[in-house]
Amino acid sequence: MKNVFLITVVGSLMAFAYLSYACNEAVCASIVSKCMITQSCKCDLANCSCCKECFSCLNNLYSECCSCVDMCPKPNVTTNALSRKSHVEDLPEPIMTLFYALVSEPDLQERWESLTFPIDFDIDVFKPDFQKEIKLLQKNSAQEVSPVKDVITLNCSVVYMNNCLSWNKCKASCMSMGAKSYRWFHDGCCECVGDRCMNYGINESRCKHCPLKGAVVPTISEADYGDEDDDDEEMIQ
Repeated sequence: MKNVFLITVVGSLMAFAYLSYACNEAVCASIVSKCMITQSCKCDLANCSCCKECFSCLNNLYSECCSCVDMCPKPNVTTNALSRKSHVEDLPEPIMTLFYALVSEPDLQERWESLTFPIDFDIDVFKPDFQKEIKLLQKNSAQEVSPVKDVITLNCSVVYMNNCLSWNKCKASCMSMGAKSYRWFHDGCCECVGDRCMNYGINESRCKHCPLKGAVVPTISEADYGDEDDDDEEMIQ
């Protein structure tokens, strides 16, 4: 029995480590976990006995997350150092009805591309504070062992601008779309983030036409990336 338990724990840790290394955890963690539990992707490409079931389980995120379950080649990791650095900031007075209306359909002028993926939240985050206090007061010795947390799955939506933008233009563009926050990458890629996302969306530069191949990307000191008054409000990641 102990050996079975040990194998299960080691297998879970290995799966988590692989997911973190080979996949974009922000996008794929929730959907891949569900497919692992249902064993929908438990096969290899040699016999492909589960390929159809896996494709159905991963749904519209198949091309994004298939490498997490060894059903397609691993994606190439960017080597551009500027693409791995970004500034993030919460935006004042977001208008989520406007944001979701804009991302619900493709932009006819092809100014941006949106991506929606599931995120698992601890349901306690959405409970009023007084409910948490009542639960604490009613706790007894039989409840000392921490129970399995209830999880609610919400869809996170982000928007990537197709062309490179300066820091200020990225912020202004995301504000005009009603976004909750934004992430501006040092390579000029701009990401607008909805209110149902964790950690400011996806920490990965993936704008369609940015940075331009062969173009020399200016340093922060050389480019008009923002006013000095904004420096104290930004978080560098």
